[in-house]
Amino acid sequence: MSNVTVIGGNASGDLARRLARKLKAGFVGSSLRVFPDGEGKITLLGKPKSGKIIVVNSTYPPVDSNLVYTLALISKASEYSNQITAVIPYLGYARQDREFLAGEVVTLSVIADLLKAAGASKMIVVDIHSQMGMKHFKIPIRNVSAIEELARYFKKMHLKDPLVVSPDSGGAKRAEIFAGFYGTKYIALKKQRDRRNGKVRIITSELDDVRGRDLILVDDMISTGGSIVKATEFLKKQKCRRVFVACTHALLIGDAERKMRKAGVTQIVSTNTIPRKTAAVDVAGIIAKAI
Repeated sequence: MSNVTVIGGNASGDLARRLARKLKAGFVGSSLRVFPDGEGKITLLGKPKSGKIIVVNSTYPPVDSNLVYTLALISKASEYSNQITAVIPYLGYARQDREFLAGEVVTLSVIADLLKAAGASKMIVVDIHSQMGMKHFKIPIRNVSAIEELARYFKKMHLKDPLVVSPDSGGAKRAEIFAGFYGTKYIALKKQRDRRNGKVRIITSELDDVRGRDLILVDDMISTGGSIVKATEFLKKQKCRRVFVACTHALLIGDAERKMRKAGVTQIVSTNTIPRKTAAVDVAGIIAKAI
């Protein structure tokens, strides 16, 4: 795509380069300087062409900083073109898509307005937390899924009588799709989360069909790992074999990874929507197809 330029933000530089190669497009990087007061100054390391521009930047922690940097990149890109596709592989604030408790701000709606105001004319996200959240956007937005790519990665592993598990009933459809691509069955645990303090507990009764089997816990994102820890502890009591975790977005806040491994997780596999050592699956291909 000779008339397309990919701009890579500080949070997604490697993924942006991979996407540019997939699209055979031009690539412009960016640099970030953070001042002592916390303000960031972004500079483009080249001049985009006047055709279509794709700005790639995830808004993982620090979420607010990466969001502002993304808005700034989109605004700068709009000086060169009016065809700006914002690719935000991990979209922060996607969980704040409705008013759960009285008085809560639906922040995702605010973010949607900001992205449009900055100059984005289209958007692509990867495995958004809730499809409902997409209704807040007043520009075309497309959600692409990494589930098939994750399943393909796990198919290369030699697991014993694998079973796909969703840590909660809300993720049952995701587990079903993953299991379909993998070629095995799935189950969904039932959990309760206290909306005020965030504490999770598993309310599923005993399971017989996990005994001696390798399990793949599938989720869209892992933040503190609380749900995965509770699910793993429960499944280990049911005499399962090994527990693997597959997720699109591995935030892994604080010591989340250590807690999950202590609970009995053998391996965590995530995508490069968030660059970290668990990111074994590249989403550049599915984003390129969507574009």
